Amino acid sequence: MERGNNPKEEQLEQFKVNNYGKKMTTNQGLKVSDDENSLKAGVRGPTLLEDFHLREKITHFDHERIPERVVHARGFAAHGEFELLRSMKEFTRAKFLQDVGSKTPIFIRFSTVVGSKGSADTVRDVRGFAIKFYTEEGNFDLVGNNIPIFFIQDAIKFPDFVHAVKPEPHNEIPQASSAHDTLWDFVANNQETAHMMMWLMSDRAIPRSFRMMQGFGVHTFRFVNEDGKAKFIKFHIKPLLGVHSLVWDEAQKIAGKDPDFHRRDLWENIEHGNVVEYGIGVQMIDEKDEFMFDFDILDATKIWPEEIVPVQMFGKITLDRNVSNVFAETEQVAMHLGNIVPGIDFTNDPLLQGRLFSYLDTQLLRLGGPNFAEIPINRPVCPFHNNQRDGFSRQRIDVGQVAYHKNSLAGNTPSTSSWKEGGFVHYAEKVEGRVIQARSDSFQDHFSQARLFWNSMTKPEKEHITDAFIFEVGKVNSADVRQQVVDMFVNVDVGLATAIADAVGVNRPKGQQVNVTASSPALSQSNTPRYPYTLRVGVLIGSGFNGNEVKAVVNTLFENGVAVDIVGEHLGSLMGADGVKVVLNKTFLTTSPVLFDSLYVVGGNAKNQAKFKSDIEEFINEAYRHYKPIGVASTGEPIFNQSIAKIGPGIVIASQAGANFPADFIQAITQQRFWDRNIYTE
Repeated sequence: MERGNNPKEEQLEQFKVNNYGKKMTTNQGLKVSDDENSLKAGVRGPTLLEDFHLREKITHFDHERIPERVVHARGFAAHGEFELLRSMKEFTRAKFLQDVGSKTPIFIRFSTVVGSKGSADTVRDVRGFAIKFYTEEGNFDLVGNNIPIFFIQDAIKFPDFVHAVKPEPHNEIPQASSAHDTLWDFVANNQETAHMMMWLMSDRAIPRSFRMMQGFGVHTFRFVNEDGKAKFIKFHIKPLLGVHSLVWDEAQKIAGKDPDFHRRDLWENIEHGNVVEYGIGVQMIDEKDEFMFDFDILDATKIWPEEIVPVQMFGKITLDRNVSNVFAETEQVAMHLGNIVPGIDFTNDPLLQGRLFSYLDTQLLRLGGPNFAEIPINRPVCPFHNNQRDGFSRQRIDVGQVAYHKNSLAGNTPSTSSWKEGGFVHYAEKVEGRVIQARSDSFQDHFSQARLFWNSMTKPEKEHITDAFIFEVGKVNSADVRQQVVDMFVNVDVGLATAIADAVGVNRPKGQQVNVTASSPALSQSNTPRYPYTLRVGVLIGSGFNGNEVKAVVNTLFENGVAVDIVGEHLGSLMGADGVKVVLNKTFLTTSPVLFDSLYVVGGNAKNQAKFKSDIEEFINEAYRHYKPIGVASTGEPIFNQSIAKIGPGIVIASQAGANFPADFIQAITQQRFWDRNIYTE
């Protein structure tokens, strides 16, 4: 199946055909004689209102910006395809999940939640992971996040949560941050947030890249098969490269050095033809087992532990084409959970139910009325026919006198389709009960899974969570709110709450943690795959280097798919002692150690040798503090020895490794972080 939009090369060619060598016109097609001067009453006289070209040009410019999303404003996206690797016909009648090998065009938008459109990529935040599948039965939108749960259980609380986490209204501070009074006041007084706050304080909230970030559908949906039998499901998207994160200090510095870090990473990897791939699967629960767990499967603040309900993988997602225009595609894409196809249906998850209203309502405001589905990025690839007419920005020119159902003047077309003909029929769930505003008692346990998450973390991961709590709660001005937070999270772990209390200047908690000893290894990033592919190494180099040594190492990096930047005192070429030439594409001023996954310290000579050595030492010190691997060439050892770095985990020295150095260095790069490096005592 082909997506309605042309690939980028075809779009560029069509743009040339439509525009190159053509005469400028107004939007009405009138040829323009002067685009430099407005119409005036005399050369120095006032501008005349009758200058229709001026008014059209200025009016369009004034309206170039549409309202940014209230949440998920900072987004970036790419095109790709979904390939079915395992038929799900047994479980769902959705056509795009029937035939192994079938491919469906997709569009994925990644985003942060809290910040404005101009905020930084690497802030501590939830990341949106929204996928639009352009299927032959219509668009299916899986509007998820990189965290499998959410802050609240009922959508009626969503405006409250967003108001609390956004910049405080009296001073519009802080931007793209949850480290402030109103968010933590909300958390302490709405304790259903406990589990999600554990995830938000974890490394999951500062991903290394969109390509190394897990995705989740968050809500409980249904698969419905051809026989009308249903299963409860949760969607999972797993990155090929594993799930990896930044460290907090590194993330903060990247926000200043390169606020576009994540979008640049995705754009450049797709432009270079690198594989950007994810697996997709579902957890499934039989309807008869709905109430067999110690959590409510409709509660959006709960996971289904994978050790209890395994993920069944069925497909592959590949991103292989960047957008041609960020506004037209990334900003105008209208994701909506209500866009489903036969064989996929909703459940009574109260957060999902509210989102089904909210997304459509938002798009009516942002995209100028009810015809946003006609915007190219939102159009389905299958034919569509209905009696909807008119409204703002209508693009299709409807013909004929009939725009209603049922009718005889047009042979009762368009007509409806039965279940057997592919019509969407809602799952016939039996519903009964009193009309009431209440929450099920099965939604009342807020701490057991928060404790499960804590139990599942490694020692370094727990340290990161503790530090994140101390940083965030330490930014809260209200001592009362800080105390409430400590008293809340003692329910998760006494040691965690005590550490927070001691650091933020409030009383130690008196409560006890919940009695949960279980863990879920799938929640720890220590169990994720690791590859060197597309990781970035900075080669720190001056003149007089050993060319054959450097060439062998760099070739090994390239062979393993590692990206390499040659960093030196200046741009341009550089000569080694043996006549080997390298080309520097970065300088110490135009890049930063936080932008690399690893360093290769070659050293050498420079015009300003003192500053050259100082710059390299700074790069080494920063990478070392962030637990990154460092390779050291024979000519780089004198500078390395002047740094704070010590030989140990993740440090590969050429003079010691000998001929094994390139392979040992690749192995260290693959590991990515060396948490057993005690940077505070060495």
